[in-house]
Amino acid sequence: MDEKLKGRAKEAAGALTGDEDKKAEGRAEQKKAEAAEEAAKKAKRRQEEEEARQAERERKKQELKDKGLLGTVEDTLPKL
Repeated sequence: MDEKLKGRAKEAAGALTGDEDKKAEGRAEQKKAEAAEEAAKKAKRRQEEEEARQAERERKKQELKDKGLLGTVEDTLPKL
């Protein structure tokens, strides 16, 4: 079961029974779940950014490899 949902249920149960400790515990579980979700999103974003950087490095590496040591012919001819 989703931790956030469990926290909501616990908070609602505390509200129905008048148990302030249970309500507070439910809110705390919800905040914990939200923090975990945010951390997972940040980790995923960092991973995607690293993959994009790696792809760009590979693209540049291939571009240099394609040009070879002397570059391309168009690099050596004057622009018309």
